[in-house]
Amino acid sequence: MKHKLLGGFLLVVMVLYSFTEVRAHGVVAGYTKKTGIEITAQYDTGQPMSEAQVAVFAPNQPTVPWLKSELDENGRFSFVPDDSIPGTWSVQVRQLGHGAMIHIPLGESGIQDPETGSAASMSPLQRIVIAACVLWGGIGTTLYFSRRKQM
Repeated sequence: MKHKLLGGFLLVVMVLYSFTEVRAHGVVAGYTKKTGIEITAQYDTGQPMSEAQVAVFAPNQPTVPWLKSELDENGRFSFVPDDSIPGTWSVQVRQLGHGAMIHIPLGESGIQDPETGSAASMSPLQRIVIAACVLWGGIGTTLYFSRRKQM
């Protein structure tokens, strides 16, 4: 019986090991603040998304591409957004069924820093809702565990 279990276990390990090269991979994309915006995109294996399709969407028309292009051989693309259209610009990168969407906040003073742009762009209402949810979750968890002790 032990030999059958060991044999079955080894068979499962060998089958799973043989599929390691077939696994799916994701996309890592980001942007840096320069004169314009530089997009970089690569697979999570580190390989650049060479010649992937790029579509840039302006805040005032989020369903119609403002600009279409493709990444270079190093997975990079640069563009300068229209400063007269403030809001969140979206950049979609796609290649062979893989893709990513990047959201870039453009304020009155220009392109926001990617490190602080998303956190600084939360409205006071969003911050209040998040704080209320955390508080409600803490109260609910405390009440749940205190009720179990009473039973």
